[in-house]
Amino acid sequence: MRHLKYLLAATAASLLSTAALAADLPIAPPPAYAPPPPADFGGWYLRGDIGMSNQSVKRLDTPGYHDPGITVPRTNGLGFDSAGIYGVGVGYRFNNWFRADLTGEYRGKANLHGLDIVSFNGNVIGTDEYHGSKSEWLFLANAYVDLGTWWCVTPFIGAGVGMSRNTISGFQDINTPNLSVAFAPDASKWSFAWAAHAGLAYKVTPSTTIELAYRYVDLGNGSTGALTNYFGFTRGRTIEFKDITSQDVRLGVRWSLEPTPVYAPPPLITKG
Repeated sequence: MRHLKYLLAATAASLLSTAALAADLPIAPPPAYAPPPPADFGGWYLRGDIGMSNQSVKRLDTPGYHDPGITVPRTNGLGFDSAGIYGVGVGYRFNNWFRADLTGEYRGKANLHGLDIVSFNGNVIGTDEYHGSKSEWLFLANAYVDLGTWWCVTPFIGAGVGMSRNTISGFQDINTPNLSVAFAPDASKWSFAWAAHAGLAYKVTPSTTIELAYRYVDLGNGSTGALTNYFGFTRGRTIEFKDITSQDVRLGVRWSLEPTPVYAPPPLITKG
């Protein structure tokens, strides 16, 4: 019995000594987990847009043609009806405030209207009434600046330059002084174009953003084919459309092509 007491006492002393030594050792900290990297605002994106145009033209010219004594004041009601806009594009976001894209769009046929009051030596002798339609293919390189985000809404401004292929279709000139009608075949003309943008963007998901935007665009000039009169006679004259502009309202969607990063949460640490 005495030997058993000695054995229990020795065992207890050994355990106490080991516990004291462990208490003197430094406690290892829990494994550190680095925070997720900051959000990457850059990356490629696709875009699609629809909208409506509100178009105008400054004046109509007939190059190299003038009848002595004939005066034609500014055309009354000269302009175009509204038409649909359908566009696509690809772009790149460089950071959280600057992005750029290349866009191409078809601008649907818009009806032409206009009326000239024709005078000869100061006396009104009749009218020229214009009919037809206009459409375009517009290609732009655009750059945008995002102005900050409030309640998930980001206002932006931008500018673009490019080319527009302006097509005049079904042109007719109903001329009452000569009791005649002139018409021209469809014709297309490439012209320098530029645009100014302003709008609001709303991020629906990490990869999808919708836009409501206003755009002023200068489409350059257009031209008809050679005019032919009612009897089939032509002198090779054309009607030039000078300074075609439009104020557009568009609804767009941007889709990010960059994968959305997913971070695994750190493991739970519990006290044993």
